[in-house]
Amino acid sequence: MRPLAGYFFEHYRVGQKFHHATPRTITQGDVALYLALTGSRLPLHCSEPFAQSLGYPSMPVDDLLVFHIAFGKTVPDISYNAVANLGYADCRFLQPVFIGDTLRTESEIIGLKENSSGKTGVVYVRSNCFNQRDEMVLTWIRWVMVNRDKSTDSPDLSAHGAVAAPAQVAPESIVLPPYLRSSNAMTTVTGGGRFWEDYAATNADQFKSPPATDQAPWQFEPIKHPAGMTINESDHTLATRLYQNTARVHFDLHHMKDSRFGRRLVYGGHVMSICRALSYDGLENVLSIVAINSGTHHNPTFAGDTLFAISLPVLKWPINADVGALRLHLVGYKNIDPNSAVFADAPEHLKVLSLDYTVVLPRRPR
Repeated sequence: MRPLAGYFFEHYRVGQKFHHATPRTITQGDVALYLALTGSRLPLHCSEPFAQSLGYPSMPVDDLLVFHIAFGKTVPDISYNAVANLGYADCRFLQPVFIGDTLRTESEIIGLKENSSGKTGVVYVRSNCFNQRDEMVLTWIRWVMVNRDKSTDSPDLSAHGAVAAPAQVAPESIVLPPYLRSSNAMTTVTGGGRFWEDYAATNADQFKSPPATDQAPWQFEPIKHPAGMTINESDHTLATRLYQNTARVHFDLHHMKDSRFGRRLVYGGHVMSICRALSYDGLENVLSIVAINSGTHHNPTFAGDTLFAISLPVLKWPINADVGALRLHLVGYKNIDPNSAVFADAPEHLKVLSLDYTVVLPRRPR
């Protein structure tokens, strides 16, 4: 049974398994509230007729909403006493989720690393999410910094170590719905005319200095998404409640007032959703996320911060005659516009997110 005060770092053991409580049935209200809190405009998750024109039986739930709800199931057992969620890897979206589906999540501790301060440690965990038919819809690794229990004598866990997560999800591990196809109505519905063929992938180390080319500039340069979004106190609180994420750092101001921040943190996953929503301008025809290769939260985000985003295509490959895969590096910043003259000298503490993820785009109709 879960302790009322939650688990602390020294309570975990490698191989320990959790069947997380409270399965969740996804409703239309969940989807509508997610759109209201993120401003997402992806037509696949907004328009039933459009989803059906692509071969879906009905409109699928946004991939990141599925991720957040599955993630939220793990929080009471894994990160209730967290200091911060540090990163993600090997995240694969295996089945589309539809309104009316019920999700549950299981986790296994795969690594433990004691921090030198002795006050915290890093917990590595593999989590799997299933629908009501026991089909796995999502799997991922994450690592989170968790407090030790100050009230007890802690065992020595220094013999454990970090887990080497895979650098990327292998293309052969990516799963697509068998019925997914392209649509001649794409540009009319999305407002964007860029298909898979129109993105030229370059190397991640060319982020600051794209190569000289005769191609259209947006094909090689980072896509500096034009809009910003300010996160209000009510926005991030409602979002985290929607995900049923009970981590104290997001809700409990009394708990956080004596921390080094002195205030509540915005859930890093919600930062992911905002940055992805901002990326719509320039990536209008992206259909869905099929993998998160890696993700890192560099600095905390607070209510009142304004988020901006940049995307860089780093790898692409064809999947079939209808769709192709595009690996993107999404970088989120707070309180500095990437289109401003001062951005080139942006201090590191304004970077809040690095997300290496793979999406599916339609190929140009012939």
